[in-house]
Amino acid sequence: MPGVGAGGRERVLSGMQPSADSLHLGNYIGALTNWTRTQEKYDAYFFIPDMHGITVAHDPAVLRERTRRTAAQYIAGGIDVERSTLFVQSHVPEHAQLSWIMTCLTGMGEASRMTQFKDKTQKSGSDAAGVGLFAYPMLMAADILLYQPHGVPVGDDQKQHVELARNLAQRFNHRFGETFRVPEPFIPENGARIYDLQNPTAKMSKSAESPNGLVNLLDTDRQIAKKIRSAVTDDGTEIRFDREHKPGVSNLLSIYSAISGRSIEQLVAEFEGRMYGHLKVELADAVVAALGPVRDRALELLDDPAELDALLACGAAKARQTAHPVVTAAYEKIGFLPPAQV
Repeated sequence: MPGVGAGGRERVLSGMQPSADSLHLGNYIGALTNWTRTQEKYDAYFFIPDMHGITVAHDPAVLRERTRRTAAQYIAGGIDVERSTLFVQSHVPEHAQLSWIMTCLTGMGEASRMTQFKDKTQKSGSDAAGVGLFAYPMLMAADILLYQPHGVPVGDDQKQHVELARNLAQRFNHRFGETFRVPEPFIPENGARIYDLQNPTAKMSKSAESPNGLVNLLDTDRQIAKKIRSAVTDDGTEIRFDREHKPGVSNLLSIYSAISGRSIEQLVAEFEGRMYGHLKVELADAVVAALGPVRDRALELLDDPAELDALLACGAAKARQTAHPVVTAAYEKIGFLPPAQV
């Protein structure tokens, strides 16, 4: 049955671009911790979408290094390569093969409505962008549909891309016959959005205006603690959750809740009558305790790139076992002549 893995478990797929030297606290809380829980219940596929990394100007050596660093942080953050399938996108050529079919099925108006292309070309204009940047949602649709997943764990800002994948799956199935499973977006209810420590109305992002607003997984303990203790707070002294009127404190409470597993209500009660400084100090300690082992394990993996590459090669081989039959079926349905056996 499509989308069902070993043991009858439903399949899910997700990934994060290797666009920085380190993942950040928002990635850890919003994605990695959810992924580690996901692999307990599902047949999980996690990948590093390096092909998306060439849609903008890049340094080849940096992309290669960041791909390894991202993979190391996936594993250090809890992805079990024995339980989940972890691979690099460019190691599985079926992604590019299916992407062309998805591109041919997508209307120009449909592609033009994708908000991320508009966001990324706002400053430089669309004329300065490559065709790959415009077309990458179709590659993303191929990424998803190759593995016939039941669900795709994504942040709410990526939901539009899952909707496109759903539309293209339905369109292909209608025109050429039932082939692709129509996937569902899995959007975590808690911890899905962590905000910048210096601008708590903006999502924590690799493109942060100030490096002090971004806690990286590979930061030292001292750097992590300093950034949290320097976080912007709000007028007054009361520690309560109010996203509109107290965005700084609310962000710190959200991070603390996600890291500690305690509810925001419990934390508010615990800090009643105390000052912002108390919250920052205790939160800094909690984040250092959570991220320190992840950083240390990631650096250990990066010290042996050959072993890391071997793990990724095994993951790619496993991914191809799933992806290749899907591309073969799509090629047959769309009318491509199969190669003769020599």
